[in-house]
Amino acid sequence: MTEVHQTAIVDASAELASDVVVGPYSIVGPRVRLEDGVKLHSHVVVEGKTSVGSRTEIFPFASIGQPPQDLKYEGEESELIVGSDNMIREHVTMNSGTEGGGLITEVGNNCAFLTGAHVGHDTKVGNGVVLSNNVMLAGHCIIDDFVIVSGGAGVHQFTRIGKHSFIGGMSGVENDVIPYGMVLGNRARLAGLNVIGMKRRGFEREQIHALRAAYRMLFAEEGTLRERVEDVAALFSEQQDVMDIIGFIKAETSRSICMPRAAADD
Repeated sequence: MTEVHQTAIVDASAELASDVVVGPYSIVGPRVRLEDGVKLHSHVVVEGKTSVGSRTEIFPFASIGQPPQDLKYEGEESELIVGSDNMIREHVTMNSGTEGGGLITEVGNNCAFLTGAHVGHDTKVGNGVVLSNNVMLAGHCIIDDFVIVSGGAGVHQFTRIGKHSFIGGMSGVENDVIPYGMVLGNRARLAGLNVIGMKRRGFEREQIHALRAAYRMLFAEEGTLRERVEDVAALFSEQQDVMDIIGFIKAETSRSICMPRAAADD
């Protein structure tokens, strides 16, 4: 049974599915859809053309679906899509998209957005992602599945963060981060592989050994990165995890690849 607190303001045009809870002083706009089991605690604002997936829980003072923070935005209709089973904690902000990014900001399933995290316009967040307190994602970022971004980190616009990677606290990330990578620092440098994360996700020892071997080859001192990529692709062609990294590096992008400090300084 859907429950709306008497102090909440829910527009008559909003769509509320079954078992939705809207807490005290929360506001739900006219183009919002809340799927089954969504819970809004007190003082939550959900506006714009926004859909929130089943069983997602949003905590006080979060602001979801407001217009993008982009000076080029001229009021065109844009959208925010939030998946299922997400935890969105206090003071989190998520903005809708812009014309330059397809007019859609998307968040996957089973994510955790801790206090004060921000998801910028046109950003795509995958499944199982964790944004710790006060993480800042600029516009047009792509955050793949099972990424962890530690507290206070900032991610530059148009940056890609590959799956299963780990961003250290207070890092300033201005270049693309390879899948399974770990980056630290301001400005962030690649500091190895997220081995702990892979173990927690049940990766086999052989998978991790292959990734470590490929990593050493990719970021060795001999030859160019392009040459090393081709060598690794040939040697590990049957190792899908390694080929995920190769595909990520080869993909067209506006950002450089985040490199280890020694390699970047060469």
